[in-house]
Amino acid sequence: MNNTETNRIENKEQLNEEFEQEVIAFLNYKEGGIIYVGVRKDGQVVGLKDVDLTQLQIKDRIKNNIQPSTLGLFDVIVETIDDKEVIKVVISSGTEKPYYLRKKGRTPEGCYVRVGSSKERMTERMIDDMYAKRVKHTLKEIDSPRQELTFNQLKIYYEEHGLKLNDNFLQNLDLLTSEGKYNYNAFLLADENNISIKLVKYVGTNKLELLENMEYGNRCLITATQRLLDRLDVENTTYAKIEYFGRKEQEKIDSKALKEAVINAIVHNDYSYGNSPIVELYSDRVEITSAGGLPQELSQEEFLEGVTAPRNKELIRVFKDVELIENIGSGVLRILDAYDKSCFKFMEHFLRVSFKYKDNPFEYDNEKLKNDKINDKINDKINDKINDKINNKEKQILNVLVDNENATIPEISAITKISTATISRYLKQLQDKRIIERVGSNKSGYWKIVE
Repeated sequence: MNNTETNRIENKEQLNEEFEQEVIAFLNYKEGGIIYVGVRKDGQVVGLKDVDLTQLQIKDRIKNNIQPSTLGLFDVIVETIDDKEVIKVVISSGTEKPYYLRKKGRTPEGCYVRVGSSKERMTERMIDDMYAKRVKHTLKEIDSPRQELTFNQLKIYYEEHGLKLNDNFLQNLDLLTSEGKYNYNAFLLADENNISIKLVKYVGTNKLELLENMEYGNRCLITATQRLLDRLDVENTTYAKIEYFGRKEQEKIDSKALKEAVINAIVHNDYSYGNSPIVELYSDRVEITSAGGLPQELSQEEFLEGVTAPRNKELIRVFKDVELIENIGSGVLRILDAYDKSCFKFMEHFLRVSFKYKDNPFEYDNEKLKNDKINDKINDKINDKINDKINNKEKQILNVLVDNENATIPEISAITKISTATISRYLKQLQDKRIIERVGSNKSGYWKIVE
């Protein structure tokens, strides 16, 4: 690890009173950032005495001391560097800028932004400009199309992961608007809705001939996601080869990258205009398309470097709670571990990920196995019909011709270690016995075994 502080990395030897200020600076910064706790300013790793306690303190301070809500915008991870435990706090660029200290309010004393490798207080002008650019149509403030919702499926998913939703879960998960109505996040996570994720399958490499058109949805978005992933797991046919020591397999598509691409498309999709993600299966590739293009002001370069600016932070928080997402900001980097940057296609209003199917690595081996079986049949015919008519040297020559009917006399000599003169003599004898015949000229013809 490079421990040097940069515009996106801040080191802190231990938690102190400035910690929230550093977090706010990254929330207000367009690229977000990372804070390492247990690392000195000069990059020396000192570690932490009580990692678990520090981790709890960090989560509590970020959630309770910063406004607006930071849920879904940060991740707290324990890492071991130089045999010492430190805490890595990953912070996304916020969607409701400017963020500020709760006790100071939206003032220069409470608002900070990252400038170079340090934090700076924001001026009143900067605060006003940032507030004016705030995304006003977040799902949190869009009323649910229905106000009679139930969340039994969501509660089950939480219970399966050792979590229990109490009576305040609607507020805790930001499923209500500022006026106390169910918002669009609640609609997406409710037991019933009209949101559908399409999976379309085509016969060839284009959309001319449709094979299947399926929909996964109209229910809790987590359930729809799970069912879609299960179907794609079936579609991701595995190439296989049976060997002496067992079965050898390879997927058509890297399953981890495929899962990340699908989940990213679902949690980052812009649902505000009624668009849903779509997965398209062609004969040579799979494409996953989500609506909304790149979130906020992110450039393509920043996106591909793993810079996070989540469009739907409330959904991300829920998906992380039920372990469909591991660490915030890791999805794109996991995809790029398996595929190059060309798999992403950036459009003004859409983002598409395309994975080409891998070639069958066992195709050559299977073809060779088939040819070997054919050769065995030919050899069986030779042995059955003429084994008593030929000597060992003639049999060696025949075996070469079975593998290569175009073999020349020097090539046969090199393989059998028999002199060219002797080979010429034996080829003439095999022709006289009507075991082989020459088809075509001596220069461009080939040897044919007579059945």
